Amino acid sequence: MPLNLIQIKAGIVKDITPYSAGKNGPFWVDGDNVRFRNGYATKIGGWENEPIYSLDSAGGVSTTAAALQGVPRKINYWRDLDGDDNISVGTSNHLYIIRDGGIFDITPLANAAASLTDPFTTVDTESVVTVADTGHGMSDGDFVVFSGASAVNGIAADTLNRYSGFQITYVDADSYTIETGEAANASGSGGGSVTASHLIGADEGLGIATAAAAYGWGAGTWGASTWGTPRTSSVATLQISQWTTPLWGEDLLACVRNGQLYYWDASAGTSSRAVLVSSLGGASNVPTTSRLVKVSFPDRHAICFGCNPLGSGTQDPMLIRWSDQEDYTDWTPTATNTSGDQRLEIGTKIVTAMPTREEMFVATDEAVYGMAFVGPPFTFSFRLVGTNCGAVGINTMMNVDGDIYWMGKSDFFLYNGSVAEIPCPVQFYVFDRLNKDEFDKCFAAHNKEFNEVTWFYVSQDNTDEDPEPDSYVSYNYRDNAWSIGSMDRTCWFDSFGFRKVPFSFSKDGYLYNQETGNDADGVAMNAYVKSSPLEMSQTGNELMLVDKIVPDLSVTGNLNCTVYSRKYPDSSETTKGPFTISSDTGKVSMRSRGRQMSLELGSNELGSSWSIGDFRFNVRSDGLR
Repeated sequence: MPLNLIQIKAGIVKDITPYSAGKNGPFWVDGDNVRFRNGYATKIGGWENEPIYSLDSAGGVSTTAAALQGVPRKINYWRDLDGDDNISVGTSNHLYIIRDGGIFDITPLANAAASLTDPFTTVDTESVVTVADTGHGMSDGDFVVFSGASAVNGIAADTLNRYSGFQITYVDADSYTIETGEAANASGSGGGSVTASHLIGADEGLGIATAAAAYGWGAGTWGASTWGTPRTSSVATLQISQWTTPLWGEDLLACVRNGQLYYWDASAGTSSRAVLVSSLGGASNVPTTSRLVKVSFPDRHAICFGCNPLGSGTQDPMLIRWSDQEDYTDWTPTATNTSGDQRLEIGTKIVTAMPTREEMFVATDEAVYGMAFVGPPFTFSFRLVGTNCGAVGINTMMNVDGDIYWMGKSDFFLYNGSVAEIPCPVQFYVFDRLNKDEFDKCFAAHNKEFNEVTWFYVSQDNTDEDPEPDSYVSYNYRDNAWSIGSMDRTCWFDSFGFRKVPFSFSKDGYLYNQETGNDADGVAMNAYVKSSPLEMSQTGNELMLVDKIVPDLSVTGNLNCTVYSRKYPDSSETTKGPFTISSDTGKVSMRSRGRQMSLELGSNELGSSWSIGDFRFNVRSDGLR
């Protein structure tokens, strides 16, 4: 009896029927937490939590592991001139620096710190405290940090002065409440001389973890002013809070989408906060509202996209403005500098931008442009690169050695001198199950060790009230193979410098080292791959009997093998297995009959890892009964 060699092509195919995939392949048609390497399926690496620590009230690093406040959305990593390794993380309500495992809050202040006297009012047995803060200017959900407070009616000073601050509940223009987590032992007021630092929030586009329309009556904060008084700003939004944080040398520029431009000076230390660029000496006509900021290379211009025109406070989502060369504070065009602006035409808004080979690659919601430095008098030239290929999210674009990969509304694209749609055999599967109301939470990630660009997205299977990405689709650009899977991540950065593996954050603010071990942070990872149906005879007219499988694989632990057989493509399926395969397994004895059979291989046990080669089936003709 012959042993039939089963060679399954790399990549998962889901956009045709499994039977068609078998006739044209065979291919793999389903899987989770599996990648393709050198043409063969292998389980992905695991991940482990890396503890990070907030500061105590004295400014020292706490000994208790903590999580970031808000949903992490954007990571940047670099080493400064002092040799310190820095990770910046922009969340839905904060901006952080992580250094030596410590979490340092560098979120800008909304206004000058307020000096308060005995501002805290407690109620016996309750942990909610009312704060008197005249003209605080904050909105519901904004953050405040106190310093210098003394204990009040059983609530400790360290609690009130905690480094992470408090998210407020708006009461009126002169007061708000905070949840301290400690119950008071009496009613009354106190706290002594207190400094209240108000962090930027809703007025700067910060604090929105999930987009929601807020139109008409009741959209704003109730009681924020008197009847009939026009509000100075509106917190109604349709877009989640997103940061862009490009480097300016060893320092950081930062912009919350539709907010102002900020600067963090690394040499000032982690105790300093990011400050408004417009507040710095010599600053001139800095944009007051921008969708994102980037820095061009090698000419070094700060560039704001989707910003207000010079001399106007009205945002133009298609306008690009850039600073003078080597000066992020000077935005006034003159005959002696290189500041300037340009409005794009195709689209309704600039979505994202990415530095690439000798130009800035800019995507609107409908088109992509090349923005190249040409020097005075025009500074930059602009060319339309492609239409009907816009990006869907601020973080859905990735630069891989000068090639740009990005996610469109229903396709994936590549720019390597010209724009091309990437053929994707799971395209309909991904875009049909993707929650399009949450496009803005999609993001691209790179894993250079395995030649993968991965897009994380929110699936329609995610029924959380505020859903975050739970699924991914990966493209191996070397092997031209696609894979799919499930993983809850909200941002990602590839291995770089002392970070030997990619690292990421989950929606609850915890840091994970990817490609570490074989498990999901100490829990067994479910990983499997399933093939398309394989014709057991060349004509497809005969029923065949498989009575032996000879595996070809590298495995640590055990691998489960299940065989599914059918008499006809749409008939009921017969399941045999799962059979356990280890490194010592020479063959699997079994009996399965059908015209076509499919193979599923996977594991769900601690410590397991595996890579699949070419399996062989022992096949012979069988009768119809």
